[in-house]
Amino acid sequence: MPVRFHGEDKMETSPTINADTAKESTTTDFLVEGMTCQNCARHVTEAIQGSPGVRSASVSLERKSASVRWNPEAQKDIAAVIAAVQNAGYEAKAIQTGTGGHSTSKHAGWQINLWLGLAVTAALMIGEWIFGLAMTPWFQWLAFALAGVVQICCGAQFYRGAWRQLKVGSSNMDTLVALGSTTAFGFSCWVLFSGAGGHVYFMEAAAIISLISAGHWLESRVSEKAGGALKALLHLAPQTARRIQKPEARSQKPEIQPLNLKTLSFSQSAIRNPQSAIEAEVPVSALIIGDLIALRPGDRVPVDGVVMEGDSAVDEAMLTGESVPVDKKSGSELFAGTVNLNGRLVMRVAATGEATALAHIIAAVQRAQTSRADIQRLGDRISNVFVPVVVTIAVAAALWWGFAPESARHFHDWLAQFLWQAHLPMGAATAFIVAAAILIVACPCAMGLATPAAIMASANTAAKRGILIRDGVALEKAGNVTAVIFDKTGTLTMGKPEVADSWSSRSRREEALAPAGSNGNKLETPHVVSYEENAFAAALARNSTHPISQAIAKISAEKIEFSDWEEVRGSGVSATLPSSTFNLQPSTLRLGSLRWLKESDVDLAVGEKFIAEWSGQGATIVGLASDKTLLGLFAVRDAVKANAKQVVEQLQRQGLKIYLLTGDNSLTAASIAKQVGIAAENVFSEVRPEQKAEFVKKLQAAGERVAFVGDGINDAPALTQADLGIAVSRASDVAREAADIILLKSEIEAVPEALGLARATLRTIKQNLFWAFFYNALGVPLAAMGFISPIFCAAAMGVSDLVVIGNALRLLRWRQKDFN
Repeated sequence: MPVRFHGEDKMETSPTINADTAKESTTTDFLVEGMTCQNCARHVTEAIQGSPGVRSASVSLERKSASVRWNPEAQKDIAAVIAAVQNAGYEAKAIQTGTGGHSTSKHAGWQINLWLGLAVTAALMIGEWIFGLAMTPWFQWLAFALAGVVQICCGAQFYRGAWRQLKVGSSNMDTLVALGSTTAFGFSCWVLFSGAGGHVYFMEAAAIISLISAGHWLESRVSEKAGGALKALLHLAPQTARRIQKPEARSQKPEIQPLNLKTLSFSQSAIRNPQSAIEAEVPVSALIIGDLIALRPGDRVPVDGVVMEGDSAVDEAMLTGESVPVDKKSGSELFAGTVNLNGRLVMRVAATGEATALAHIIAAVQRAQTSRADIQRLGDRISNVFVPVVVTIAVAAALWWGFAPESARHFHDWLAQFLWQAHLPMGAATAFIVAAAILIVACPCAMGLATPAAIMASANTAAKRGILIRDGVALEKAGNVTAVIFDKTGTLTMGKPEVADSWSSRSRREEALAPAGSNGNKLETPHVVSYEENAFAAALARNSTHPISQAIAKISAEKIEFSDWEEVRGSGVSATLPSSTFNLQPSTLRLGSLRWLKESDVDLAVGEKFIAEWSGQGATIVGLASDKTLLGLFAVRDAVKANAKQVVEQLQRQGLKIYLLTGDNSLTAASIAKQVGIAAENVFSEVRPEQKAEFVKKLQAAGERVAFVGDGINDAPALTQADLGIAVSRASDVAREAADIILLKSEIEAVPEALGLARATLRTIKQNLFWAFFYNALGVPLAAMGFISPIFCAAAMGVSDLVVIGNALRLLRWRQKDFN
């Protein structure tokens, strides 16, 4: 049953994109101005993703750019994206995709601020603190000149950002930095130009901008690591491919015409004879479905396809996280971005562009990295009112220190006996310096980044291990799971069932299928037909996609025509055998579960010995019946995965309750559960697909937060109903899953790894939020009481961002402690 996800490097000199280019590409690049921190990048991402037609957006702070992927069926609206970015308080313009203007100048803007600002700050600090020149007139004028350069050159980014936010009626960290630095610089200018005399704070004004710039520079460098997996995925697919064409194409016009299906047989013969095959290097964008591509050892696969010729091993590690190469031969699937290792292959293109598995994985990772968790809402609500509240506190503190200095100082002195002694300036300067300190120490970015930084790092780590997480909400839900339900086939078992044995009731079959005589009665001498139970069962099962049906379909190649063929989900298949077929009596044949046959009044007593013997060995028993007569039984055995017991034990050690749901009979279910270590009371057999969802509801009603692990076959209702749906899948199935988490390796050892990573992520988010609240709750009052200087506040604000991001980056090195 096909299912889907819920909800589902540029400078100003870069050439502006034109309309023709926009139509040809599914990706548009934008140059974005006004971003100063990762919180800004997050706001730009959210603004772009809210625009019509946008599938996903990747915003790079260090390159000041945004890459927008469009929905293939939607019309690109570049103007809407630009307007959305402008409404968020930033500037954007579309540029030619692939121009790398900013790629050679990463962090260049912050580096200028860093070196110029720190040089000026260091010079002023040496003059004031070492040589004692703070009150010397000529040094004050020099400080004014040097600090003025820092204000204009280094502070321009903050002032422009604050102005853009003001124009749209908003505010952010740039607003606080601009106000704080301007307060210190403006007051010092008044002291200097009025001739009032006294201490000036040009050094503090320069230090504020310099230290915060240094923090942003470090932040941009550190945060690059969080998106490493996505960047690697984006560069997996090559830009060109070697397309095979007809030899006579040499005499045709230079443009290479794609092969159609009629050319396929010729191309295969041409490949067997290399003298007749012509390979031409073409852009990947020129490929269409049906084209033939030549892959040499070391080549990356450009698009999805099927091997037509050759044998080789292919490295799929970047897509699935599986380090062992996969052998490929004729008929094997190939995925874009994987690497052909040691043999020459010829593949036929099956999917291109946004339809490839790699494109779906990239979209899933982008969606996860830019999504929001519910826990983030509190931080967002506070961030939205944070700046106005801080400005109000700064003004109130300045008025207190300015108009009631004795009261403020008395309170400061009383607190100092519990804290530490702080040197306060005299007179009106105290009010300005305290206000500047409050404005600078407050950091809305730490709260804004607390959740996104952790989600980005976690999605990055998961992607490297072949785990796709739908979004931040899925991560949050995974961290709260208390019970895990496993489907059996393809989840705890290998998903490659085989018929181990069969049983037939021959005398009953001959009686049931005896040909009719001329009078309509059965002939006295039974006619021994050449088509036995195996042929009927295989013919019935052939049109079904269920793994068990496919296993039975392999036992015979005989072809039998039926009418009214129907598949009953979770039960089996049925069809009518017409009277004209082989002169047999018309009858309804059923192939399916024993429960279903029993409900259809089929007598199973004659096969009880066979059923008991093989069910006890964990085999699935499938019955074949004609009307109400049992014709045969098939023992279909699917080997339990070697690590299934270890996975179950690991989840149980994490305190999770483990359940097994299966459509098999109770004996088979009990045998599988015993092999993997699931308690008998947590095993539920003969459960229909729709009943699986009801069972999930029952556990949820009992207070459990349920994760359902299935292979996606008949599991969509349960995957949707569960608090967390985990699909054990293949890369080619990514676009069809309705799960919250997809395990690309099809190995369930990733289940405890995914849940463990989710718990670690949730723990990191809570730590980040606690730090952000604690830092601001402590820093703002201390600044208001005059215990911390503007210079210390500037350094502290930069450090607060680094603490949040650094804590999140620990997830990149996360390992399941007891994972073997």
